[in-house]
Amino acid sequence: MLEKTYLPAEVETRIYDQWESQGAFRAGSADRAEASPFTIVIPPPNVTGSLHMGHALNNTLQDALVRFERMRGRDVLWQPGMDHAGIATQMVVERNLAEEGVERRSLTREDFIARVWAWKNQSGGMIINQLKRLGCSCDWSRERFTMDDGLSRAVLKVFVELYRADLIYKDKRLVNWDPKLLTAISDLEVQQVETKGKLWHLRYPIKGVAGRHIVVATTRPETMLGDTAVAVHPEDERYRDLVGATVVLPLVGREIPIVADEWADPEQGSGAVKITPAHDFNDFEVGRRHDLPMVNVLDAAAHINDNAPEAYRGLDRIEARKRVVADLEDQGLVEKVEDHVHMVPHGDRSGVPIEPWLTDQWYVDAKTLARPAIAAVEHGETVFVPRNWEKTYFEWMRNIEPWCISRQLWWGHQIPAWYAPDGAIFVAESEEEAHELARRALGRDVILERDPDVLDTWFSSALWPFSTLGWPDETPKLKRHYKTDVLVTGFDIIFFWVARMMMMGLHFMQEVPFHTVYIHALVRDEKGQKMSKSKGNIIDPLDLIERYGADALRFTLAAMAAQGRDIKLSESRVEGYRNFATKLWNAARFAEMNGCERQAGFDPRRVEATLNRWIVGETEEATRAVTEAIEGYRFNEAASAAYRFVWNIFCDWHLEFIKPVLAGPDGPEKTETRATAAWTLDQILKLLHPFMPYVTEELWQRRGGEGLLALAEWPRLSGLVDAQAKADIDWLIETITAVRSVRAEMNVPASAQLPLSLVGAQDETRARARRYEEPMRRLARLSEVTFAQDAPAGAVQVVLGEATLAMPIADVINLDAERARLEREISKISDEIGKLDGKLSNEKFVARAPEHVVEENRERKAEAVETRARLSAALERLKGAA
Repeated sequence: MLEKTYLPAEVETRIYDQWESQGAFRAGSADRAEASPFTIVIPPPNVTGSLHMGHALNNTLQDALVRFERMRGRDVLWQPGMDHAGIATQMVVERNLAEEGVERRSLTREDFIARVWAWKNQSGGMIINQLKRLGCSCDWSRERFTMDDGLSRAVLKVFVELYRADLIYKDKRLVNWDPKLLTAISDLEVQQVETKGKLWHLRYPIKGVAGRHIVVATTRPETMLGDTAVAVHPEDERYRDLVGATVVLPLVGREIPIVADEWADPEQGSGAVKITPAHDFNDFEVGRRHDLPMVNVLDAAAHINDNAPEAYRGLDRIEARKRVVADLEDQGLVEKVEDHVHMVPHGDRSGVPIEPWLTDQWYVDAKTLARPAIAAVEHGETVFVPRNWEKTYFEWMRNIEPWCISRQLWWGHQIPAWYAPDGAIFVAESEEEAHELARRALGRDVILERDPDVLDTWFSSALWPFSTLGWPDETPKLKRHYKTDVLVTGFDIIFFWVARMMMMGLHFMQEVPFHTVYIHALVRDEKGQKMSKSKGNIIDPLDLIERYGADALRFTLAAMAAQGRDIKLSESRVEGYRNFATKLWNAARFAEMNGCERQAGFDPRRVEATLNRWIVGETEEATRAVTEAIEGYRFNEAASAAYRFVWNIFCDWHLEFIKPVLAGPDGPEKTETRATAAWTLDQILKLLHPFMPYVTEELWQRRGGEGLLALAEWPRLSGLVDAQAKADIDWLIETITAVRSVRAEMNVPASAQLPLSLVGAQDETRARARRYEEPMRRLARLSEVTFAQDAPAGAVQVVLGEATLAMPIADVINLDAERARLEREISKISDEIGKLDGKLSNEKFVARAPEHVVEENRERKAEAVETRARLSAALERLKGAA
């Protein structure tokens, strides 16, 4: 006998252990050797990571897909693994060392890396167990790590082959430089921070024109020490005579040209801009267009270097800024200073402002590799869902810059490049091969020194869809599972990861890595705000799992995952879906207590009772709706269809309708009804399993299901919809619902039984009313059901089909008092609608208020309008009764 209450904490670990011990998630089982493969590679979480709500959404949707396809008989591989997370991991280990009083650079590189591996083996990968807690059905026997031997070999091979194809090269360009961590970082590791600063307007003297200056504005006066030009717009009449002239750079004395370039905006400030190619990304491009010198005036720690005048050398950038401004003021070259709020890029891990810094780094020729990746999406080889993300993909890919792949770290894939004493570079998969290349090139043995840098973490991640399957070896797994079926990911890494996987997959596998990219939205708080530590609004998925169970969280996320719409998550929603799990448990318990047991050989096509013919047809329609929605990545529609069927149709109606049969004498109808209810419940467990795997698996096993539900066959139903049964029961439900609505709207006491008169009912309606009088009276709390040509006096009337439902209520409520109550409520709601209209028609409010506030007001207005319409209809019915 099922316990009275479902307790997720007592079930989930036990069920997950069963799945694992019985190999439920393993791909390549003998019984699926002929099955069509279905493959997803997990976006590898950082080895330092902990489950956050974005992970919970992303992996819930992936798990729904793989559980669905596994039940459809496919050979499913959900490939798991973790990313070595270069900077994040190195920082964790460095902090641990600092607590021991050890500084990283006091260790050899080999000793430090050994410490990282020791940390990884002891403490890393906590997120894997958290994913299991969520219910993720990955094939954990195939777990990979971006630094394991196989993936490291793939990384070496890719680097060497791209280098030899002139698609990897070394260059001096600007990078995002973190002066605290002393490494280049990716754009994704840069956080824009709103900062209250100053805007200094500086006068640069025109050479040879006494007393004439050109004014430039800057938020960073210290970088003017590296200026190599001033730019003006070619069509700006104010400066047309100065193009080609030079200015004398204050404090430095260097003559720099005035160039015409469209980067200068005549509408901004003076219309003239200082150009510092070594310290600004836009200036770098201007410098290349005009062949300007690149003068780097900062060292790796963001101190002024020897390229600047001696007075500033060694100063920190902030101190240098103060000194430069003071010296310019002394010379009368500061025209004005304004308060200025602007966005300053910071390293997301170091927390310090990053520097656009000119340095030698390794680059991938992304423009060349992007061409086939663009064409693949243009030709539909890979499709984005929703399709609007293809535009974002194209915009990024068609404007792609060289990809900086080197990082000044110790933890990661060390770049396979060796340098001879004369600076010659030898790129090879091993040191032995590099020495052989050097001998051939130089004619003798020389000492080679390996490049100390490591590769960007995204480089190894770009190989994930094929390196995890065994590449560069031609493994059976690679042949069977590449290309993969779908990638599920967030929009923020379309460029950093999705695009790069496309480029690498097409180059090395000559085929796209996945045919579909499903882009899910963000999980925000209940007010629509992005979750952040600073706002204190972070919702921990593990806390919700602890309180409500994994199934409740999973179903919440799936039910709210509408394509292209961010999720506004509140704990109350999770609590609500916990109640849904409880409803399912109670339904199963009711079925058990009433002898609704699985019947061998049960055929839903052969049931005879109308209620049974109706519910098997409803089951078919629900199955079709859930199946089509999952196939179309409309997870919210799939979850909603399952929810409506379980709660609204099966629990609220079917179980209520069949109670008299189950409580009645034994006989063929009771036997059939029990078997039908049991069969329907089995189908429900299957339909819900992709979203709520724990409670459904527990009920399946407790109810004597064969094998694991995780491996049971997905319902394939057809021919079960009986038009007559559907029409009959739909009419019955509509009638009871209409009566219940009147009772609720008119505040009819629950204990009061109303007479119902069917006015103008034709023969078919009369026959239905006679046939289903018992459930109508029981569930609508009716004293009698009669027929008439005219409505009785004092009756509230509702039109249903060709008939009118007439319910005399004057004897059970005070009509005048009820009319007054409805009028007050309608007036109150109308006032609220007026206020909301005023806000939403106010252009200033709409422009200035946060987007989530505007959206909340729109939603409140829509709800209020709907409520007013319902109450107005009730009032009209009440007036008719009077």
